[in-house]
Amino acid sequence: MTIICKIYNRLSPLKTFLQPKIENIIVSARGSQIKSKLTWPRKRFPPWFIKQTRVQHREDLTKENREFIQQVIKDKYPAPDIGFGSFSPLKLPTIEPNTEWNPAYRRVGVIAKKLGVVPMYMKDGTKVSSTLFQVVDNHVIKYTPPEEYEAKITKKKNPFPAKTGCILVGAESKDPQLFTKEYCGLFAEAGVMPKRLIARFFVSPEAALQPGIPLFATHFKVGQYVDVRGKTIDRGFQGVMKRWGFHGMPATHGVTKTHRRPGNIGSGGKKARVMPGTKLPGHMGNRYRTLRGQRILRINTKYNVIWLLGQNTAGEVGALVTMFDTLLPLKSLKATQVTPYFPTYFPNIHEELPEELFVDDLHNYEDPTIMFKEE
Repeated sequence: MTIICKIYNRLSPLKTFLQPKIENIIVSARGSQIKSKLTWPRKRFPPWFIKQTRVQHREDLTKENREFIQQVIKDKYPAPDIGFGSFSPLKLPTIEPNTEWNPAYRRVGVIAKKLGVVPMYMKDGTKVSSTLFQVVDNHVIKYTPPEEYEAKITKKKNPFPAKTGCILVGAESKDPQLFTKEYCGLFAEAGVMPKRLIARFFVSPEAALQPGIPLFATHFKVGQYVDVRGKTIDRGFQGVMKRWGFHGMPATHGVTKTHRRPGNIGSGGKKARVMPGTKLPGHMGNRYRTLRGQRILRINTKYNVIWLLGQNTAGEVGALVTMFDTLLPLKSLKATQVTPYFPTYFPNIHEELPEELFVDDLHNYEDPTIMFKEE
């Protein structure tokens, strides 16, 4: 930077031309940071997060060595059955529910994969849209009681302080060679293969589950209301018409080059600046959004598929979302009529369920076609 300043002082005739460029070089040399016009979303990792992936090296293994490694993995971990719930060798006896269901209790949720949108018909002939979700190879990874969890995290970050514990749930088993040693250590207590995605759920102490217990789509019942949290589709930098739904300017009558612009934003007078929260062009999507109060219309117990009423859940097809009991008071009162399995559905304890479960007012395709007569 000193050399640049000396050259700049000797070249006095070129000061007018070089002044803006030299100042920019000097400012950058001093280490000042220039703010980017694009405001990308910042990643805020949770306190229990551990670095997941590692750098993959070329090891040049022979075919026999690869087969030997895969055999060791099969001997150490159970074979995953993606979509249908894999076997989990519990190191301790299964926790049996010793308390009855109470609406004040909070149960654990599940991680599901979004499959798409299909139309369904109610018994009164109304056509509705439903979104399919598949509960993919879910297992309980770890449970932290309220006392230990409060010691790890401050009350400001915990929305349910001193009353609830924390349960980690994993989905989609993957090859342990793809992850770090520290990340694979999270699943040592559960005895399952490392999962591609883990999620945290706040639960009541009465709804605690032992690590290694599988979670199925029958964790919920038809007619129950749930909340779905997922990440919206990343659409990049978009204008106001696509990002905020603005109408735009007219196409003719003197309008020139402002057809898709926002127009006047209303700032002026004493506060001659852009007010915070103004709807302007910017980055769209790639944000976590929660859709609350979605009703379960249908459940397939064989393939662990759940049909939810509506089609406006966040995420694209194939994305993983978290699904849990709704927090809405009015929906919770309606859901009290449907008593869920507490703390979850155990195939050995609860009754055996049929392959297809339908809500009462939903038309079953195996039933005869509905006929309406005109009066």
